[in-house]
Amino acid sequence: QVQLVESGGGLVQAGGSLRLSCAASQVIFKITRMGWYRQTPGKQRDSVATITGGGSTNYADSVRGRFTISRDNAKNTVYLQMNSLKPEDTGVYYCNTAPSSNNWGQGTQVTVSS
Repeated sequence: QVQLVESGGGLVQAGGSLRLSCAASQVIFKITRMGWYRQTPGKQRDSVATITGGGSTNYADSVRGRFTISRDNAKNTVYLQMNSLKPEDTGVYYCNTAPSSNNWGQGTQVTVSS
């Protein structure tokens, strides 16, 4: 019974920043590759960034250079630092394993206004 709880979303103006957090209740967290995913209305849920247990990262082209994924294994938590936000970054952000399972949390809404 793995639980994923996302937090940190909100409404921000273009150019602003947010930091998302994902708390995972799993004992193997430190060796599990994790990722952030984004879903927008009418679109598929896509991978934004991933990070291995050892800290190796990958980013979607649309966010590379602006977003940073990190993790704190002692806290079983994954973070997504989002800078220079754009309206097209708007969506519901979820964390999950990478590749993803069908075990999704509630997500956290990020809305970027012009």
